[in-house]
Amino acid sequence: MPKPLPIVPYLKIPDEGDPYLEGHRCLDCRAVFLGERSVCANCSARDRLEAVRLSNHGELYVYSITHRSFPGVETPYVGAIVDLEGGGTVKGNLIHIDPDPEKIPLGLPVELTYQIAPRKDAEGNEYLMYYFQPRT
Repeated sequence: MPKPLPIVPYLKIPDEGDPYLEGHRCLDCRAVFLGERSVCANCSARDRLEAVRLSNHGELYVYSITHRSFPGVETPYVGAIVDLEGGGTVKGNLIHIDPDPEKIPLGLPVELTYQIAPRKDAEGNEYLMYYFQPRT
């Protein structure tokens, strides 16, 4: 059985071990960014970034509740931006929480969870997705 494909290039699925998000850390200023890049957006150092495994824990920075979307996409859903422990900021959906502003505090401790996408592509490929959920 083939393993699922990553939904985005910065989602890494090693042959052994758990999936993770990959970022890059500047060797000069230590800033951390999601995905691959050759120039630091903080200090402009060129070719001074190293790949790092990002934390699975963070805090909710901001969110948006979507009530209307493309056909086939269940609504409402909570789109979130999360500041990860150790650096890096990631956008993803927040699950396992009511889409009610009264129940979603900014600064909420969250953790990453990985799940197979609910649909396959036209060629029958499965994709691994990442989500955020309140930390237990």
